[in-house]
Amino acid sequence: MFLIFKRLWQVNWAEQWQYRANLLMYLLYWLVSPIIYLAVWTSIATANGDVNGFTANDFITYYMVLLICDQVTSNIVIHTFGYKIQDGSLSGELIRPIHPMLTNALVNNVAFKILTMFGLTPIWIILFFLFQPDFSSVTLTGILLSIPAMILAFLIGYLQSAAITALAFWTTRVYSIHEFYFALILLFSGQFVPLPLMPQVIQDIAQYLPFQLMLYYPIQLILGNLTTPQIIQGYVMTGVWLVISWLIFNWVWRKGVKKYSAVGA
Repeated sequence: MFLIFKRLWQVNWAEQWQYRANLLMYLLYWLVSPIIYLAVWTSIATANGDVNGFTANDFITYYMVLLICDQVTSNIVIHTFGYKIQDGSLSGELIRPIHPMLTNALVNNVAFKILTMFGLTPIWIILFFLFQPDFSSVTLTGILLSIPAMILAFLIGYLQSAAITALAFWTTRVYSIHEFYFALILLFSGQFVPLPLMPQVIQDIAQYLPFQLMLYYPIQLILGNLTTPQIIQGYVMTGVWLVISWLIFNWVWRKGVKKYSAVGA
């Protein structure tokens, strides 16, 4: 199995280098919104002194860390796999002795993610010098705790996106469904604004959904804003949602493959 993943990595890594313009477009797509939020909320906090207790530096550090967490936890499986079900090109992968979405597609996402991190680094450094954030609350312990949290969050998001992608076995509207899913992430993950600034009802709902585990939770780990019980609770919730996401994906995939027919392939 190791040799299989090694070969898949070599192929997908080389493939990502062939589509550098496409990679740049995706990177800009992911960076524009957080940078806009960063500039807007920082300006508001600077003008008013704070926003419900959040100072300008709080917003700067929050969105600077969010840029990193978003790159680590996000995925593009809907764009790299959905069309294969719709145009029938999935047939060639189904006859291989490996799971198409949990091997090749997963490695493809990881290769893409590493290259985007290369592109993000110089932009992040420029933003650092422009906004000059105070990261005094960040500790090595917080960073180390956030790494497995982000990896698990990526797996949760990947499995959920993969389950939605597998809906292409039944409908051609799978991209619209995934856009609705992305809107939920935007609302409940803390990407648009830190969750404490959202209405109380949104905060209450977010506690039971997986979306805040993808961004808000690892951000707070890095910034050192969580107590030990909150850290433990976050990891427990992450484990629960990882199992739930796996079960949902596995069920949708098995049902979908049975229904699949490569018409027009």
